[in-house]
Amino acid sequence: MSQDLSTTSYALLGLLAFDARTSEHGLTGYELKQRADFTLRFYWTSPAMSQIYSELSRLARSGLVEAMSARQGRRTTRRYRITDAGTEALTGWLATSEPEFPVLKHPVALRLLMGQLMGRDALVRMLDAYEKALADRQAELEAVRRMLADRDDVRYPALVADWGLAHYESEREITERTRRAIADE
Repeated sequence: MSQDLSTTSYALLGLLAFDARTSEHGLTGYELKQRADFTLRFYWTSPAMSQIYSELSRLARSGLVEAMSARQGRRTTRRYRITDAGTEALTGWLATSEPEFPVLKHPVALRLLMGQLMGRDALVRMLDAYEKALADRQAELEAVRRMLADRDDVRYPALVADWGLAHYESEREITERTRRAIADE
């Protein structure tokens, strides 16, 4: 039944699995979105709010998450927790599916591909802006990495943060090398 789940569904199950280790209350769709924006965005597309709610509904229908409603004043809040079946589906997916090779979806590289239409100055400005954006994103991820520290309970998220930091450094080096090649034209 769960074999037709999207990678986003499995990512949400993973976020709920992390929460299950530290809380018995579950997460709202909004809280999942915040977690996705805080963590997934560095290495996976953070889903839109509407996608989170549609995936949560689908996961609930499949019995992979449990939805609990709680009334707070006039408002009803729905919280979600991963079920045993959800944990089984997630660990099964992790054990049996092969990760796809990442697709490079790189707006800077796409524009560079058509660089002859932009001109040297425009290309250099684009690379300068990209390098600044890299530095900003790297600083954000460094803050996340500091927050994770060297705790055993978040060892693997810390390794992913280290991977992301190495990626940003590599991108910075590529950007600098490309800028020099453009300047040498």
